[in-house]
Amino acid sequence: MFVNLNFLVHDYLCFLKKVMKFQLVSPYTTSPGQEEAINKLMQGFTKKQKQTLLGITGSGKTFVMANLIERLQKPTLIIAHNKTLAAQLFAELKEFFPNNRVEFFISFYDYYQPESYLPATDMYIEKDSSVNEQIEKMRMHAISSLLSRNDTIVVASISCIYNLGNPEFFQSMAIELTIGKEIKRQKLISALVDMQYERNDMAPDAGRFRVRGNVVDVIPAYDKNILRIELENNRIKKIKEIDFLTGDFIVSIDQITLYPAKQYVVPGEKLKKALDQIKVDLEKRLPELPALEAQRLKQRTNYDLEMIRELGYCKGIENYSKYFDGRESGEPPFVLIDYFPKDYLMIIDESHQTIPQSRAMYNGNYERKKNLIDYGFRLPTAFDNRPLTFEEFEAKMGTTLFVSATPADYELQKSGSPVELITRPTGLLDPSIELHPIKNQMQHLMCEAKK
Repeated sequence: MFVNLNFLVHDYLCFLKKVMKFQLVSPYTTSPGQEEAINKLMQGFTKKQKQTLLGITGSGKTFVMANLIERLQKPTLIIAHNKTLAAQLFAELKEFFPNNRVEFFISFYDYYQPESYLPATDMYIEKDSSVNEQIEKMRMHAISSLLSRNDTIVVASISCIYNLGNPEFFQSMAIELTIGKEIKRQKLISALVDMQYERNDMAPDAGRFRVRGNVVDVIPAYDKNILRIELENNRIKKIKEIDFLTGDFIVSIDQITLYPAKQYVVPGEKLKKALDQIKVDLEKRLPELPALEAQRLKQRTNYDLEMIRELGYCKGIENYSKYFDGRESGEPPFVLIDYFPKDYLMIIDESHQTIPQSRAMYNGNYERKKNLIDYGFRLPTAFDNRPLTFEEFEAKMGTTLFVSATPADYELQKSGSPVELITRPTGLLDPSIELHPIKNQMQHLMCEAKK
């Protein structure tokens, strides 16, 4: 039996966080229409937590969002409905906030084929994927920024409502490194291994470390440079940042927090309890299945348990996330939103498309998992490795801004009358539209092209 840790998460993550202010840097000033929209939104947030910005294309919605972030001074999550739009927003906001943390959080798969079973043809399709290491590093950097700094903006795709792992476990396994701190060399090495860092004395890389005498070089999974820790008499003597490519000294550091190398980390005592509970649930499930499915599930689960004991992971380990996160069945999974403090700003861009996507994600995941569970490929707890339902997602919304040129009924119901941004700072108007008959359309097209 596990304790529900949801109520502890936000307070725990605020501990030792650097408080810095958002500072918008731009050669532009807000136009009268933009300034009016910003003021109306600020006033609206004093009455309702949810507001809608109705902005036409080219009206400077991103600049309005940036000004709003600076005035509200809240950590911000911006959700887009696809990777391309998220990348565009990330690039623009990175320019507006050069002195603050602007992070990028999208799915790290270049290719992803989910595990599934097709009963009609008796075909089992194993999970297959290709991970983009650069995007994985950016995701880890986003998480570390949220835990260490208050002035963080994360631009994410809607996939951020998928299960991510318990933020309290992630934070509790971080190491606070300070000059003069007492720590034995072997204890430091063991702590790095527990945080999923891989020891490799020959070829250091992100998420790895090497040991040379009393010098431990660590490359954080979310950084590009080497963190060199020099020990003397079981104490930290020096902490240096070293250039990964040249080996040149960059800067001395007095204190730094080193975070785990993977998103899914579990303290040792929790891991043992989780494995024991998986075994108990397996024994309960087997009598409920026909002989073939029961044998399949028993063989598969026991193999996974052995792999986790020996190596710390197995294929499809995310299907056991309920046990490792300390959740009860049916409880919402931990997602990126849980890494934010309670008082944060959520901006849902192109909300007329993003909101419907968030509604559909849970059902699609459920249907695929149902076949795997019914036919003995997974335990029923695989259902708990899922995205948030829309109701759960809505419950996690705090101060929220819906941004759309065509807001849907949901946004208008939650926010009331939208704040309009329909004047472009450039003064350009929409092109005029002419209607012509279908007859002789090719001839008409050729004539227009020659003009």
